[in-house]
Amino acid sequence: MKFLQKSLNAKLTKSDLLIVFGCHGKKIKLPQGVKIPVSALESFVCSSGQKRITDSIKGPFQRVLMVGLGESKKIDAENIRRAAAIAVKEARKNKLESITYWAAKNYGFDAGIFGQALAEGAVMGSYRLDDFKKSTEGLKKVTFHTGEIIKRGAKRGIAIGNGNCLARRLQDTPANKMRPRDLVREARKIAKNSVSISVKVFDEGAMKKMGMGSLLSVSEGSFEPAYLIHLIHRPKAKTGNKVCFVGKGLTFDSGGISLKPSGKMHEMKYDMSGGAAVLGVFDVLSSISSDVEVHGLIPTSENLPDGKATKPGDLVTAYNGLKIEVLNTDAEGRLILADALAYAAKKIRPDAMVDLATLTGAVVVALGHEITGVMGNDDDLTQSLVEAGKRTSEMVWPLPIIDLHKKEMKGIVGDLRNISGPATGAGSSTGGAFLSYFVGETPWAHLDIAGSAWGAAQRDYQGGEQGTGVGVRLLIDYLESI
Repeated sequence: MKFLQKSLNAKLTKSDLLIVFGCHGKKIKLPQGVKIPVSALESFVCSSGQKRITDSIKGPFQRVLMVGLGESKKIDAENIRRAAAIAVKEARKNKLESITYWAAKNYGFDAGIFGQALAEGAVMGSYRLDDFKKSTEGLKKVTFHTGEIIKRGAKRGIAIGNGNCLARRLQDTPANKMRPRDLVREARKIAKNSVSISVKVFDEGAMKKMGMGSLLSVSEGSFEPAYLIHLIHRPKAKTGNKVCFVGKGLTFDSGGISLKPSGKMHEMKYDMSGGAAVLGVFDVLSSISSDVEVHGLIPTSENLPDGKATKPGDLVTAYNGLKIEVLNTDAEGRLILADALAYAAKKIRPDAMVDLATLTGAVVVALGHEITGVMGNDDDLTQSLVEAGKRTSEMVWPLPIIDLHKKEMKGIVGDLRNISGPATGAGSSTGGAFLSYFVGETPWAHLDIAGSAWGAAQRDYQGGEQGTGVGVRLLIDYLESI
């Protein structure tokens, strides 16, 4: 799909649908030369999310869609994002091929943020996975007519929206089409198309030499080899800040020998959502660079049962030398993250490190599908992510890691065990406690996205049964804040 940007003074070209916005108490202003029935214009109520489509009497558009933003004093980025997405969905419902957004006003809201939210909503609202369908008819062109400041924000919003959609495409792709090797291919494609991004890929041979026995133990039962992907974004002007994002890349998780129940096992293609988010972030960075040096690590594997698969009770050795008792092979995400985090702490030495993982079902019990759990060893980093969540509407809520949680992860045969005792509870916190043994002194935060990665409530631009791409907009906002 093409996304085009034009100024308000540019000539209006033929399009199937014109989209305009309105607020309570402020008359909707149409572009010069465009007319619709007076009754439609005067009777429209500009409540947030309300819409009305009508035929065009004059102008290059077949129809005009009016979308309400509500009261001007209560407008926020989420209002705008959802309004833009509502328009895209209306176009899809009417099987239109081209639409035009007319944004002559920002209704007292920050113009740059208005433009960014507008474009994010339009791009994310247009997402659907058509890669495997015979028919791909639908929306093909979206044009934004805006003022200059809104235009700059929209350019940024298009890039961020595309990064979110990339993550969702990777999430939603069936597991036999999105294997560890396919994540490697996607990472190399991003690096190839960017002058600021490079990539290194460690195969199983390299990881074995490096001593990454924890990560390698998970892929033992699969024919698909595991990889550790290392993306690097280097800014033109160095600020001295260095950040590392680590994304869990389990392209399918059957539970291994500790086999999951069959119900909804097909959803375990989403166990690579953290890795998808990291790739989405780097896709954004390829378009709108950051002054921060950004590293992205994606340990990627399949977790399947086989005669060679890791057995409950087996002992593995992590990159940092710690011995881990694998008491449950379905607690595998923390095993691949452990080596990636330890590698980052030793080799990359970032100023801050954030991992994203569909780690525990317990976080869904605690926070549902609308909020991501965050925990770690640095209050300032945690708070920065909470604030980024507020700005992006990718909400984040702090969860604790206390000494008891860390103690519960101590092993009997080895240094650690990969699950806590059944009486402890606090599954999300104990999972985070396990990871804390691999970050050293690095300021670190763990985002448990098992609830928010898919199955969230419908928000016009995302939600429902498919992936949400959670983490992309959150982490880009976080980078901007530092």
